[in-house]
This record gives sequence, structure tokens and C-alpha cells, in this order.
Amino acid sequence: MLLSLLAIIVGLAILIYSADVFIDSAVAIATKYHMPKMLIGALIIGVGTSAPEMVVSALSAMAGSPGLALGNAYGSNIVNIMLVLGVTAIIAPIVIQKQVLKTDFVWLISSTIISVILLLDGQIDRLDAGILVAVLVANIIVQIIYAKRHAKAAQESAILASDEHAYELSQDELPDPIKVNTAKSLIKLVAGLVVLVLSSRLIVWGAVELAKLWGLSDLIIGLTIVAVGTSLPELVSSIIAARRGEFEMALGNVLGSNLFNTTGVVGIAALIAPMAVDPEVLSRDTVVMCAITLVLFAMCAFALKKDGQIGRMSGVFLVLCFIGYSGWLAYTALI
Repeated sequence: MLLSLLAIIVGLAILIYSADVFIDSAVAIATKYHMPKMLIGALIIGVGTSAPEMVVSALSAMAGSPGLALGNAYGSNIVNIMLVLGVTAIIAPIVIQKQVLKTDFVWLISSTIISVILLLDGQIDRLDAGILVAVLVANIIVQIIYAKRHAKAAQESAILASDEHAYELSQDELPDPIKVNTAKSLIKLVAGLVVLVLSSRLIVWGAVELAKLWGLSDLIIGLTIVAVGTSLPELVSSIIAARRGEFEMALGNVLGSNLFNTTGVVGIAALIAPMAVDPEVLSRDTVVMCAITLVLFAMCAFALKKDGQIGRMSGVFLVLCFIGYSGWLAYTALI
């Protein structure tokens, strides 16, 4: 028991520190190359913090259980919106940029629709997997093109954070781009991500061992500790980003992670081993995933018309949705 407790405590301390390093490095790189922080959040942080889901899905496929990839990817998407964004909004309201609705949400909703359509025949073969991966690659290319255009515009106007996009972070709070060491920042970014993922694994291990000692069933452990544990990188990095005023990164983290889960995680797992789709995935998980994605879109659209941010009440609502969803899963599994 003491070893499990120690693993949780040490893991949390390392997790928070590594998330600090990770976010600092991402901000430095974004500033150095005049890149929009929403892009950094969606690509580097969003994709990077999906590493646990990627590893679990790839290993499951190689072990002959590729179907686990669907539950892993879609479950993580649900947790990311309900729990990660919910807790983040409670701690620090998330400022919404108009560009998010025009670009990031369009990509996320489109990829979600495509993935659901591909599921309707009851399987995901390698052709379906290729389509999903192609969507991800297309998104990355478009994001890079947008970043280059943004960088050029930023250089021409001699600003680092455009007031036209309503970024609340002042230039005084940003690192001096001239003093940013790209190589050092990249090394710290990668190291921070690796430690972030490993420390989350340490926390999950300690929590699972404690749960077993307390007599909790594998089902409850899987629905609670493991599900939340795989989203710890997203949760901690989003909270730290929001608390530092990097609101675009906090939201971009979740949107980017969900897009990557829907296309990359499922696509790569299916490329390794085509999978049959469990009927419950269509009747339950995809329905909840689509519904909560649309709810988040509606929240952001409403926020833009009101005060431009997802506030604490919205955060509480999302967390309550997560509690209700987890309770529903537990109930349906036990009856």
C-alpha cells in the first residue's frame, strides 16, 4: 500500500513539473516562429498528449485485440470534453476565439462524421483506416499552411499576439523570440512530453494497485482510474495552460487530441489489424461522443455571443455529464 501511495504522490509531482516544462517549451516555440498558440495546442500538445491512447491502441492491435482501440479512442474523446475541459473551465474560464469555430471545430466535426459513417458497416478495414489517416494528414498540412501565413502576417505587422484575434495574453508576458533557443526548446518539449506520459502511467499503476487492495472490481477500476488516467496528460497540460492565460492552448489541446484519437489512433490500429465494430460502440459510445462534441460547439458559439468564454458553470455542467456518463456505464455493465 505504501508503495502504491508513493507512486501516486511522486507521479503527481512529476506530472505537474513536466507539464510546466512542456507548456513553457510550446509557448517559446510558438513565440519564436510567430505561430498561433491554437495551432501549438492542437498539433504539438493535442497530438502529443494522445500518446497514451496511441500506445494502448497499437499494442492492443498487435496483441490481437484491435477492438479495444475504438473504446480507447472514443472513450478518451468523451473524457477529454467532459472532464478535461470541464475541470479546466472550473479552475480558469476558457476564452474562445472565433477562428476556433471556423476551423478546428469544422475539422473535428467532419472527422467525427466520417468515422461514424465508416463504422456503419460493422467493421473498419484497411481502406477505412487509410481514409482516417488521410484526413489527419490533410488537417496537419492545412494547419501548417495556416501557421506559415499567420507567421508572415505577424512579421509584417511586427506583433507576436494579434489583438484582432482577441488574445488576452499581453506581449510582455511572452518570451523574447530573439532569446528563444529552438534546439533547447524542442529538447525540453520532447522530454517534457515523455515524462508527462510516463508519470501518468505511474499514477495509474499506483491507483490500480490501491483499488485492488481495497477490493474494487476490475470493471470499476477500468471505468474510473484507467479511463481518467489515460487523459491525465491532457488534463494537467490544459489546466496549466489555462492558468497561465494560454487559453488557446487549453482548448486546442482537447480539440487536437480528439481529432487525433478519432483519425490517427483508430486509423493506425486498423492498419495494423482490421477490426469488427461492437454494436454498443454505435448505439452508445459514438452517440455520446457526437452529442458532447456538438454540445461543446454550442457552448463555444454561445460564449462568443455573450462574454467570449466558457465559464465555471459550463465547466460544472461538463463534469456532471462525466459523472452521469460514468454512472450509466457502471449501471449498464452490472445489470
